[in-house]
Amino acid sequence: MPPCRIDHLAVTAPDLAAGAAWVKQHLGVAPQGGGQHPRMGTHNLLLRLGAHTYLEVIAIDPAAPHPGRARWFGLDALGEDAAPALSAWVARSADIHADAARSPEALGGIEAMSRGTLEWLISIPADGRAPLDGLAPALIQWPAGSHPAERLDDHGLQLETLELLHPDPPRVERLLSAIGVQDERLRIAGARVAGLVAHIRSPAGIRRLG
Repeated sequence: MPPCRIDHLAVTAPDLAAGAAWVKQHLGVAPQGGGQHPRMGTHNLLLRLGAHTYLEVIAIDPAAPHPGRARWFGLDALGEDAAPALSAWVARSADIHADAARSPEALGGIEAMSRGTLEWLISIPADGRAPLDGLAPALIQWPAGSHPAERLDDHGLQLETLELLHPDPPRVERLLSAIGVQDERLRIAGARVAGLVAHIRSPAGIRRLG
């Protein structure tokens, strides 16, 4: 079975305009239009970070009805004046049900989601918050031969490293090992406060996000 790899990074924001401005400030490029997630009441913008990797700016869609459930990526906890942040990451799986079943942390149920003509399976915790202080990845499975990054404009950005900072690094390592995550771009390190830091290569050099 192929290993899980970094699929995309999620920047949460109180609205898409604030998230797009924050990304452009840090990376020098504004994300392009994405679309709506009808089952979650959210919408997004996208930025390519490689052939099969991208960055997503995601926010609550003010034009959509409340989904009647917790929205993903902890968006319900964001206040109107919250600062945009690199809040989550998503790992691509070839067998999401098998990988999720091996997880020592509760990653949530596996659900079918859509955005426009795109469809996929993704793990979503019941409360919308990723375990391990937000460092556990959501698992995603795309249909064979389909990936959003292939449709995005190429601005010469590449994800070089994603740092997972946590007070208990062995716990993070156990989770990633159990679900079969193998990606040379990942780094796990100890820190007093949990967080994500992405190092992204741009035409102007390495940019830091997080």
